Amino acid sequence: MILSGSASQSLAATLADESNEPLGFVEYESFPDGELLATAPEFEGGRAVVVASTVSSDAHLELLQLQDAAREWGAEEVVTVLPYMGYARQDRAFDRGHPISARAVARAISTGTDRVLTVNPHEEAICDFFDVPAESIDAAGRLAEPLPDDLTDPVFLSPDDGALDIAETVRDTYGDGVIDYFEKKRISGSEVEITPSDTDVTGRDVIVTDDIIATGSTMSEAVSLLQERDVGRVFVTCVHPMLARNARTKLAQAGVEAVFGTDTIERAVSQVSVGPTVADAL
Repeated sequence: MILSGSASQSLAATLADESNEPLGFVEYESFPDGELLATAPEFEGGRAVVVASTVSSDAHLELLQLQDAAREWGAEEVVTVLPYMGYARQDRAFDRGHPISARAVARAISTGTDRVLTVNPHEEAICDFFDVPAESIDAAGRLAEPLPDDLTDPVFLSPDDGALDIAETVRDTYGDGVIDYFEKKRISGSEVEITPSDTDVTGRDVIVTDDIIATGSTMSEAVSLLQERDVGRVFVTCVHPMLARNARTKLAQAGVEAVFGTDTIERAVSQVSVGPTVADAL
């Protein structure tokens, strides 16, 4: 039975359809003192699949509670699906006395599950932080689906060489185009220097790809540089459309034609579901 955290209800419903497993009824409560309670009043079957994007501290707690509720029902196996894993980018101690937050949350999640699946984590190596078998799922190919069929001589650009594999996957799935990336140098925690690619984008449609868009600052700067080169249309695609604060506005002001994301984080731009990909992995 599929049990959903409050932030992943649409994806959980899609996953239930794709995997032909029942979707469990889950209730979410908040008490006056701020404590939360996520409950599963009904459960059937031997396996519980808890689907929860941990986009907040509350979402993390809901996940732990649903894992425990499944055990209380006597589930023989608990599988935890993290469409988006919060704190995954804090995968090292950045300064003396800093925690490795990704490891801390992975250990907590491991206590209530037998297996973990996470979609396109920022670094695949975070799967090693879990104390149970954990694997990453590549859903980047799904990002090709909402792209227009009439792209003109498309260029698939990555904001840096670290996410080049996503650009390659989207291009290969789309079936046409070249791949390139921007040179990115981080100046500080909030400042990034972007160096344009040498690829000629004049009159060509460009698809900028990434694993996650958080504040949109780096992405909007990259798009602005493209506009200076008489680019055609610019589309932005990402697996995890966090789009915090005014990120969507920044992208629109930079001249982005459209933004496409998946439902790992459920937003207005979530035009495609990772449900089929997760169902295959299950």
